[in-house]
Amino acid sequence: MRRRKVTFNSLELIHPRSLKHLNNQLQSLVRGRLWLKILLGMFLGIAVGLVLGPSTGLVDPSVAMTIGEWVAIPGYIFLGLLQMIVVPLVFASIIRGLAAGEDIEQLKKMGSRTVVFFLGTTSLAIIIGLGLALFIKPGLFIDSELVQNTMDDSTTSLSPDNVYGPALSDIPGLVSTVLPTNPLGAIVTGQMLQVVIFSIIVGIALVSMKPDSSKPLLELLGSIQEVTMTVVKWSMLLAPFAVFGLLTKFTINLGIDTLLGMTVYVGTVLAGLLTMMVIYLFIVFLLSKKNPIKFLNSIRDVLLLAFSTSSSAAVMPLSIKTVEEKLNVRPSVSQFVIPLGATINMNGTALYQSIAAVFLSQVYGVELGIGQLAIIMVTVVGASIGTPATPGVGIVILAMVLNSVGIPASGIALIIGVDRILDMSRTSVNVTGDIVACAVVDRWIGEERSVEKEFQEARIRDRQRRIEGEDVIVNSH
Repeated sequence: MRRRKVTFNSLELIHPRSLKHLNNQLQSLVRGRLWLKILLGMFLGIAVGLVLGPSTGLVDPSVAMTIGEWVAIPGYIFLGLLQMIVVPLVFASIIRGLAAGEDIEQLKKMGSRTVVFFLGTTSLAIIIGLGLALFIKPGLFIDSELVQNTMDDSTTSLSPDNVYGPALSDIPGLVSTVLPTNPLGAIVTGQMLQVVIFSIIVGIALVSMKPDSSKPLLELLGSIQEVTMTVVKWSMLLAPFAVFGLLTKFTINLGIDTLLGMTVYVGTVLAGLLTMMVIYLFIVFLLSKKNPIKFLNSIRDVLLLAFSTSSSAAVMPLSIKTVEEKLNVRPSVSQFVIPLGATINMNGTALYQSIAAVFLSQVYGVELGIGQLAIIMVTVVGASIGTPATPGVGIVILAMVLNSVGIPASGIALIIGVDRILDMSRTSVNVTGDIVACAVVDRWIGEERSVEKEFQEARIRDRQRRIEGEDVIVNSH
């Protein structure tokens, strides 16, 4: 009997501190109205870019290009800092989120239902994007001949006939490549799907061990979380200058005529994102019985910060704090769903990529049949699952989506100029999806213990941490 006692549920004994305790590093950004500074930088960047651009003739084009590159330096640093920290932050947060569960059965139930919700809403977002792009046809508002003459012609020979999908016999081999045979290589190269799977495997192994053995690694991962959030806070100091510089550079490159033609494309993406937000509010009302207006008011600060940072991973502490304290979601659910959703739940990005693919196909005159649209949908679903939660990465993934149906990837140069505005907007939708998933999964799984009981136990453990000065508490039975 005593030996059996050692193998009982480790999750009942070990309790890492919630990621929301790092929320204080983000609160100053919310209070300082970072989102307003971002918007100011965005409009100033467009204005300065138009003044320096070829449409006014005030500055020599080569000089304007040089100025644009120098002004964009804060933007390059900003993007680099966030891309640098996203993998260690997600890796640490997923593992500690698994350790925050109450028992293995709860983790199984949460995991299966969360993934089903993510895949269902991602597929819906892609269908909305494809439908809007095919209906509005934003690519017809651009001079396609001018675009094709100015873009690199090296990739224009691609056609749907040259694109080969995997055969049925290739699928088992593709499945095997999902497992990271070299975890460090996956972390270094940012292969997020492999990083997520490796994190889940390590997390399950940790919660299956004796708490005294798993505690040191969980504490190390807690320190990694603190380091990454400190870097996030530093990078946010650059955010307004980054947006100003990047938009100045891209507006110089585009010119006013192309920029005006792109407004229909931008409007289509924003209309799609707005539609997805309305669907989320309907889901909240239907499945979690929450008032949509009160729900939006509760998550306002998270959405504004997500808009400012363009990174769903960077706002995880505030997301967890919000869903627990304002939406009354149990901690074991929020600490599991939010880190996982920040990596594999990219509905705003998926919607944007589907619209961008159809838009560029219209610009280049590439006909998309039912088969090509199905390929886009499957490719975008797979790509969104492995998309890092960092600014601008959706553009990189879009190249793979375009190549899958024979659309010239060189067309990305056309849309990259307006991507900063869309990136901020779709990140807000991504984060909304994670929060809605928390509310829905919390209602779906149900537990023997009440939500109030779980919050009470969490408060007791927080007091114990303050007294003992411990990040990870191990209770003995």
